[in-house]
Amino acid sequence: MLRPLLLAALLSLAMPAGADTLWGSDVPGSRLVGQGEFRYLGFDIYTARLWSTRLPFDHNAPFALELTYHRSISRERFVDSSIDELRRLFGNALSEGKLARWRELMTLAFIDVEPGDQLVGVFLPGQGCRFYSRDRLLAVVRDSEFARDFFAIWLAPNTRDTGLRAQLTGGAP
Repeated sequence: MLRPLLLAALLSLAMPAGADTLWGSDVPGSRLVGQGEFRYLGFDIYTARLWSTRLPFDHNAPFALELTYHRSISRERFVDSSIDELRRLFGNALSEGKLARWRELMTLAFIDVEPGDQLVGVFLPGQGCRFYSRDRLLAVVRDSEFARDFFAIWLAPNTRDTGLRAQLTGGAP
């Protein structure tokens, strides 16, 4: 009995993300690159999974970052934390005016989450990004610079959690 369950679990990891996800058509044929847990001060915050059309992972190809939350987090906290991380990553390269515009985009795109909720950000090179909850499209952002910089929060070499980055990207540079 255990052997068929193990085989089914392994096959599900090898299968591409498909029609059973709202975002599957944005990243057709994507495969799971990696996954990991984000913890802060000893608390489990979310499980992250990175899906991509290219293996090994390529930052310039379409991908989806799926976050399944273990704690309640407000939209305002998401936005504030994201702006703080963008400032930390890019410093003076991002003007306060640009950050203010991006704050507005994120306020429209993000929602409050409870344990078990899932949010997915889809990176579309040269186009921007899309944000989904488990059951609906939340926002389409047509700003490729925002999309690139936003996903750097998790995927840049100087991200705050380099261990999670390595797990997500399979060690890709």
